[in-house]
Parts: sequence; structure tokens; C-alpha cells
Amino acid sequence: MYEKKPHNYTSPDLSKLQEVIIDLRTRIYIAINDDPIEARNRYLARVGNKNIKA
Repeated sequence: MYEKKPHNYTSPDLSKLQEVIIDLRTRIYIAINDDPIEARNRYLARVGNKNIKA
């Protein structure tokens, strides 16, 4: 009936990205020419706005 198409996922090349350490367990990757301090602040602002329900 319907033919399933295979999923093609390509991972980014980490050698072309810069690692930014947020905390002990969290790391994000940004472009090499981006500012790591600004990226860290944007990440923390975005995560800080999450509404956690217990």
C-alpha cells in the first residue's frame, strides 16, 4: 500500500563547532565564530523561563 521511506538523519560535524559548558552536565555547541558568553546567557535565559510543575 504505502512504501515506508527510510529516515536519513545527519549529525553535525562537531569539529566545526565550539563547545560551551553551561554546568556540570550541560554542554551546547555553537558556531566557531559565535560568542560563547552570549550563547551561555541566552541558553540560561531560555531555560530559566520554563515553568516547572511538580
